[in-house]
Amino acid sequence: MATRTIGSGSTAVTQDMLRRALEGRKVNVINPLVALTLLISLLASLAILVVLLWDVVAKSMPVWQERGWSVITNDLSPRPEETGMIQGIFGSVMLTVVVVILSFPLGVAAAIYLEEYARDTRLTRILVANIRNLAGVPSIVYGLLGLTVFVKLILEGMVGQVSGRTLIAGGMTLSMLVLAIMVITTQEALRAVPMALREASYGVGATPWQTIRHHVLPVASPAIFTGSVLTLARAFGESAPLLLAGAVLSTFFTAPEGTPITSLVMSEKYTALPIIIYNWSRQPQTDYIALTAAAIVALLVILLVVNAGTILARDALERRRIR
Repeated sequence: MATRTIGSGSTAVTQDMLRRALEGRKVNVINPLVALTLLISLLASLAILVVLLWDVVAKSMPVWQERGWSVITNDLSPRPEETGMIQGIFGSVMLTVVVVILSFPLGVAAAIYLEEYARDTRLTRILVANIRNLAGVPSIVYGLLGLTVFVKLILEGMVGQVSGRTLIAGGMTLSMLVLAIMVITTQEALRAVPMALREASYGVGATPWQTIRHHVLPVASPAIFTGSVLTLARAFGESAPLLLAGAVLSTFFTAPEGTPITSLVMSEKYTALPIIIYNWSRQPQTDYIALTAAAIVALLVILLVVNAGTILARDALERRRIR
């Protein structure tokens, strides 16, 4: 439809301009409503989190006031007034070490290959899609797979152990759990490196590996480090896979004094802090309510310290790279 112009020169106006001026300015109410809804959702989530934290901390205070650090430093015991969580912390740390040794090199190497070497083919796209799908698989499924592959097939069938439910089997199961996530986070870190940096390196005659080693990885290392540590923090707090991979569920677990770490790694008895929390929460005695809350607080503090340390280390690496 043609638009008529009234007047001439700088004072000329169109019929559309007159219509908009006469009808008045329409108020957009959608954006404020969306912003208000998002704000309410954020505040509600924070309120739930604060209430849960307050409840856990309040329930754990009697144990901290009565026993102090002994609730952390004592070994597991069938007596709630004497039990502690040091074996669970030690087991979680050892599991994390196994996860680092197995998943970090594999995850970073796989991400480097997919981002820097693999061609954009149908097979590559299918592989990447499957990796992203594996990152969302429930942890209990990995526990079942670890029980079948690592416990029954490898350790019992090939190695010949009486029982394959060892700490190394639990670590291998957790490594499988976090491997896909580590590949994805490393891919995102490599993808964030500007392509101009690679092209400049190729322009002076550098090989692909020289470009990756001397230019891409130094730039991406802070993000790779952060993503890897946060992924390991998830493995530190997992319990479902360990239930199937042989973590000890009893309230009493001791190792002979002077037992070397290598024997503990291959021992048929191990536990972890999330397993202790799960087991204490199932006990009928009322004393275990405060003990469970104290163990949850200890796990949260460990994870918060690790996350804070990761952020500080990332900032230090970033400042060092800029210099």
